[in-house]
Amino acid sequence: MAKIKKVNAEQALFTDIARLIDESKSYVAYTANATLTYLYWKIGKRINDDILNNKRAEYGKQIVVSLSRQLVSDYGNNFEDKNIRRMIQFAVAFPEEAIVVSLTRQLSWTHIIALIPLKQPTIIHEENRISIVWALV
Repeated sequence: MAKIKKVNAEQALFTDIARLIDESKSYVAYTANATLTYLYWKIGKRINDDILNNKRAEYGKQIVVSLSRQLVSDYGNNFEDKNIRRMIQFAVAFPEEAIVVSLTRQLSWTHIIALIPLKQPTIIHEENRISIVWALV
C-alpha cells in the first residue's frame, strides 16, 4: 500500500511539474508573438511616417527593397521586402498605438497579415475589450 501511495505521489508531482512547464512554454510563445507583432507595427509605422510621409511615393519602393536587403542580411528572411510592405500596411490600417497593443494580445502576426487584405477595419471599443470588424471591400 505504501508503494502505491509513493507511485501516486510521484505521478502527481510529475503531472504538476509538466503542467507548469507547458504553461510556461505557452506563455513564452504568446509573449514572443506579441512582441514581434508590435515590433513589426513599429517598423511599418516608422517607414510610413518618416520615409513615405503617409504617401505611396515611387522612391518608397526602392527604399523598402534596399532596407530589406540590409535587414535580411543581418536578421533573416522575416524582413524580406514583401514582409516589410505588410508591416507598412499594418501600420496604415492601425495608426493608433493603444489599439495595436491591445490587438497584439488577441491576434498573432499570421492572423493580422491574413486580415490586412480585407481592407480597413472598424474598431469597436467595449468594456475592457476591443472588437475589430473588417469590411470586405
